[in-house]
Amino acid sequence: MKILKCAFPLMLVLLFALAVAACAQQPTVPTPTGSGSTPTATNSSHALLNTATATVKGASKTILTNAQGLTLYYRTSDKPPSKVCSGGCAGAWPPLLFTGSGTPTSSTQLPGKLTVVVDANGNQVEYHGHPLYTFASDTAPGQTNGEGVGGIWFVATPDLH
Repeated sequence: MKILKCAFPLMLVLLFALAVAACAQQPTVPTPTGSGSTPTATNSSHALLNTATATVKGASKTILTNAQGLTLYYRTSDKPPSKVCSGGCAGAWPPLLFTGSGTPTSSTQLPGKLTVVVDANGNQVEYHGHPLYTFASDTAPGQTNGEGVGGIWFVATPDLH
């Protein structure tokens, strides 16, 4: 019984590590999830994106954030709509979703274009063709813990192409 008490927390840590590792690999065809791991879509009545200044790998940069101020990321291996971070991957990297009509908006003028793509996550917001995500390990505005994870996750900046 004592072994079971110690094994449970270890299993949770291993499951989280597996989810992050799965996100580091290019997925096969994703399947929509009904498990609730995908976040609630954002209401379109307010600006969906903002910009902020944050420290990224020791340098001060202007970054894209969601309406709550959390850092937005893109994944270099995404090829929408067939290959995006979804299912278990979306538990660690929740997609930025859009509801309503029209197009997503930003509180500041951006040089790139905001669009919506229908993919395995729903109506996911893209910036310059890159689907956007937050990172579950970022718990407060200004954190950039997802930068460089797996060599494919990077902080989204206004000059992203």
